[in-house]
Formats: sequence, C-alpha cells, structure tokens
Amino acid sequence: MGPIVLTQLATGLSVLAGAALVKSVMDQKPMMGPGQAPRCPTCNGTGRVACLCSRWSDGDVGCRTCAGSGRMGCRSCGGTGTGRPLPVQISVRPRNPNRLP
Repeated sequence: MGPIVLTQLATGLSVLAGAALVKSVMDQKPMMGPGQAPRCPTCNGTGRVACLCSRWSDGDVGCRTCAGSGRMGCRSCGGTGTGRPLPVQISVRPRNPNRLP
C-alpha cells in the first residue's frame, strides 16, 4: 500500500473513533447536562410563542415586538426555551418558647 492509502485509512479510522466517542457521551448525558433546566412548558423549548398582534389582527401580522414574524419571545422562559427556577427565599422564624401555642 502506498502512503496515500495509509493516510486515508488512518483518517477514516480516526473519524470512526471520534463518532464512537461522541455517541458514548451522548448515551450517558442525553441533550440535557447537569445543572440545566428542563424544557419550558409554555413554548415547548422553542423560546417563541404566538405574538399578541396575530391574535387581534384582521389578517395582517406584524408589530414591533415580533418584527412581522407573528412570533415573539416566550415570557415564561425569557426566550431561552428552558424552564427557569424562581428565586424564592424562605425564612423560618424560631418558635418563642415563652409563648403558649
């Protein structure tokens, strides 16, 4: 075999090895990695919802919000397509032992 054939064979094998590596990583961590939020239930992960102008118009769609597309950013996820945890601070007051229940 010539050097060109050996080079092509080595390249093909390295592509197959890379594909196998990517597949094994994807099998272990499917599309959602650690620390990521699940899909937004309002937009189903697209980040876009129907614009208000398309609901009230008489056939012509377009406003400044959607730039004529009829779709605007989702308000539930902010257009990211993933659910956002709500920042809530919970405070618990200690019971006063001198007070009767």
